[in-house]
Amino acid sequence: MSDFAIITDSSCDTPNSYVQDLNLGILPLSFILDGKTYHNYPDNREMSPKEFYDKLRNGSLATTNAVNVQQALEELEANLKAGRDVLVLAFSSGLSATCSSFQMAAAELAPKYPERKLFVVDTLAATGGQSILILTAGKMRAEGRSIEEVRDWAEANKSRVNTWFTVNDLFFLKKGGRVSAATAIVGTMLQIKPILRMDENGKLATMQKARGRKAALETLVKLAEERGEELDKYPVFISHSDCMDDAQWVAGQLRTRCGAADVIINDIGPVIGAHTGPGALVVNFIGKNTAQV
Repeated sequence: MSDFAIITDSSCDTPNSYVQDLNLGILPLSFILDGKTYHNYPDNREMSPKEFYDKLRNGSLATTNAVNVQQALEELEANLKAGRDVLVLAFSSGLSATCSSFQMAAAELAPKYPERKLFVVDTLAATGGQSILILTAGKMRAEGRSIEEVRDWAEANKSRVNTWFTVNDLFFLKKGGRVSAATAIVGTMLQIKPILRMDENGKLATMQKARGRKAALETLVKLAEERGEELDKYPVFISHSDCMDDAQWVAGQLRTRCGAADVIINDIGPVIGAHTGPGALVVNFIGKNTAQV
């Protein structure tokens, strides 16, 4: 088994059981809710997703903070001091400064530990999309693949990670500047549900609109049918913000219609959920290049 550390951040929303099984290092991003700062750990030790979304439904608003350079320095150096090479799979640079923090920390530490290998991959992904790369990297390491092989696979395949999603409340997108106030008001009145994606630069882009929740979920399944590749080989993630029934319906459709073999349902944690609100549903899979839409 190759002995190198795989480090990431909590925007991946990787279920804690996988974090433990694959021995992943997860740096927590933080969020501020009702004037108090919390850290988003994989085991939800400070606040569960359910409690978080209930607070949002009751009118609370949350803001988020990226992993800072000092956090990154401490985590990376602890592994380097222990004699381990390090591969970082970071939250999309298109959405957060977290990747930049890892890159700055790596640049500072590389001259200090010239005998060690230290690589940072900008995944251009988040939540379940990021988790696809992380889980595959963990399995490749367990198979004995070198840190360079795993890094090269992640760099070559991150553009194949498709992340398509819908939200239930347009006002959270308005707050984040993704839609205008007028669009949010009219869309809510007409039950318009946007279909968004992570683009080739790791940023959010609105692609389609659906009338009603059921139509939006059906659109996500159709996109997986049209764009999915090797769904029997790589994990498919259904990420959701407190809408498990919808997640289970979509998972069943992906198994029967798309041949998805390993469908994992995961909670969208508070850091991503602060921007999507309750009721977001995300389909993440390996497929056609994200630049080809």
